[in-house]
Amino acid sequence: MAPSQQMFAVAPAQGKPSLSRAQTRLLAGKAKWLYAAAVAGLDVVPTIAITRAAWDALQAERKDGADTLRKVWVATLFKLVGPGARPPELVVRTSAPHYVAGLSSARTGIRAPTNALEAVDPGRALGKAIAAAFASYGTDLGGWMAEAEREERDGQIVIVQATAAGKLERFVSRHAATGKLGPVPMPGESLPLLPPNATELLKVIDAASGQHMACLVAIESGRAVFLSARPVQVSPGAQLEASIERVEAGVWTPAEAVRRFNPAQLPQLLHPRLTDHGKATPIATGLGVSPGAASGEIVFTPDDAARCRARGRHCILVVMETGPGDIEGMKAATGFITARGGMTSHAAVVARLTGKPCVAGLRSLQIDVENGVCKLGERTVSAGERITIDGSEGTIYAGALPLSRPHIGGALSRLLDWADDSRTIAVRTNAETIEAARTALSFGAEGIGLARSEHMFFSGERMRALRRLILSENEEDRATALEGLVDYQAADYAALFQTMQNKPVTVRLFDPPLHEFLPRTEDDIEDTAQALGLSLKALRARLQRLDEVNPMLGHRGVRLVITYPEILAMQVRALVAGVEAAMENQDLPVNLEIMVPFVTSAREVAWVKSRVMDIVGNAEIFSRGANLAFGTMIELPRACLRAGDIAREVDFISFGTNDLTQTTYGISRDDAPAFLATYHRRALYDVDPFVTIDQRGVGELIRIAIERGRAVNPRLKVGICGEHAGETNSLRFFSGLDIDYVSCSPYRVPVARMVLAQSDATN
Repeated sequence: MAPSQQMFAVAPAQGKPSLSRAQTRLLAGKAKWLYAAAVAGLDVVPTIAITRAAWDALQAERKDGADTLRKVWVATLFKLVGPGARPPELVVRTSAPHYVAGLSSARTGIRAPTNALEAVDPGRALGKAIAAAFASYGTDLGGWMAEAEREERDGQIVIVQATAAGKLERFVSRHAATGKLGPVPMPGESLPLLPPNATELLKVIDAASGQHMACLVAIESGRAVFLSARPVQVSPGAQLEASIERVEAGVWTPAEAVRRFNPAQLPQLLHPRLTDHGKATPIATGLGVSPGAASGEIVFTPDDAARCRARGRHCILVVMETGPGDIEGMKAATGFITARGGMTSHAAVVARLTGKPCVAGLRSLQIDVENGVCKLGERTVSAGERITIDGSEGTIYAGALPLSRPHIGGALSRLLDWADDSRTIAVRTNAETIEAARTALSFGAEGIGLARSEHMFFSGERMRALRRLILSENEEDRATALEGLVDYQAADYAALFQTMQNKPVTVRLFDPPLHEFLPRTEDDIEDTAQALGLSLKALRARLQRLDEVNPMLGHRGVRLVITYPEILAMQVRALVAGVEAAMENQDLPVNLEIMVPFVTSAREVAWVKSRVMDIVGNAEIFSRGANLAFGTMIELPRACLRAGDIAREVDFISFGTNDLTQTTYGISRDDAPAFLATYHRRALYDVDPFVTIDQRGVGELIRIAIERGRAVNPRLKVGICGEHAGETNSLRFFSGLDIDYVSCSPYRVPVARMVLAQSDATN
């Protein structure tokens, strides 16, 4: 757009504004709300706007001695003057799309230029004010600048207004707590006496902005004249209630309410959070890997957490790292702090599964369990002292800070139901316990996309049974250990199938990186030896034989059931028994999906499939209505590239983006926090690839796999079941792929529903 078109009247002194579509796209912040009110025919102080690009062009022309743009600018300035009136004093304001620290405040009482040259002179009052306003947007980078950055800079606007007569009054458009339409007083002030037209003005600004707004008006001759407005920060609950009210009032459609709601606010509605976040100073900062906030007394072991909870007290479990053996203590704790790990660590996954906050990757953490103290940042604290953690920001505070309650109610359900009306990609959950499944269902999950079968053994007695299997040295020992596991799993599966009714349940076959399930500490080794009837020497010898240099790439996944077919047979028998038990207690058919993890080739998949079908083929339940699908988890680059071969053997594929990111980058997700911060500071990585999907690397592999898989199997069902499936930016990427569903932690289900609905509306 030419510079001459980038100076125009937002609200002329005479008549309504007449802007081109390109000019309206330039409007942001105050200018946008002023224009909306002016178009509606409401009383608005005369206002014009100019972009930085146009102002720069004016200055360049002034130096050259030309006057083409100057004439346009002077003509625009005259649109601030009413019929037969003298040029008024002027006000200059910034007009940014969102708050930016350091923006120039309004410059008032500026004398109108007396001639054309003065109107563009940067040394005179008007020119100084405009130049200062543009300068406050940020430093002029000069030289090389990315095209998008330059376009954003050139499109920044400043508004010039006539000074309004009358008394200035301020009010807020909606109540900060309830979201109800106002007017309401500014914090710490009383509500001014407003004329009747203020209510209509408020409605127009509210509909146009979709936010709580602090409005400034001048009371002239019994009417409110609109001068300015800015957004007010309020709780997500208030924003939600306001969105619902706008729909009920017919101001917005349900689709518009969905489109304009910020999905990043949903975790704040589902979890407690700090109410005075800005007032407290953190004593330490790590990685926020599970949202929400919690207070409690410090404990250093899972057993202490269980004891603390039994006494009715909240506690924060502070450990170097967690593992499957810690699960009971983790259930008892209110939140977790770990020295190691990141977004996909054991602690992070369990925290998101249970809806608890977690701060991980606190590499400065030092724990002295013997003396009952730890070092958080520069501060030494003792067991029993109370702290507060914010799992969204990764911050830790001394003492118990006030927390807000979650905002889970009818308004949220209505908004998410509206979102479902425009969503085409299904949302499932990652869950293997009844509690997690019920939570996910309450949030609208449409099935289970990942039930990690090994996670069903996260308790004392079951862990011993699993360790007995892992530590078995011959087929006879394994057969004995497996008998106990079948009973455990069959009952668990039956309960899970009944909870989910006829919704699909994808069960991943055993995928235990052995190091996560074996005893680690001396006390744990002694307890395990006693429970299994082994001598310490014999147990240590077996542990040494099982030791792997890189267990995350070792004897796990499909490799485990190929080398130990009896484990596969046990799992499938348990699944069949679970289906039979569930169908005895319900009329709806069970929809079971068996998923093979960590595959690299179609031959592996075919080998497992043939044995699964041999066992299932004898099960009468699948001829009486129960449904079975067979698929695989794609989490290795080779599996992506050979997806065409694999697709011939399966009904579905689901991408495990956690391990796919690890193996694509060659980075351990648990060790990554040690150096990723440096990569970010040096602009080598834009984002943490374990938090937001790497679209150009990992994303490209996923895209290739989908294309090759569907090319040979058009009926192939495709899902995403890694942690990225609950992250906003990753979900927007996935929405552009040819997939059928995503599967995420229970508390991320509402986020996925909202983001996918918004993405479908724009794709």
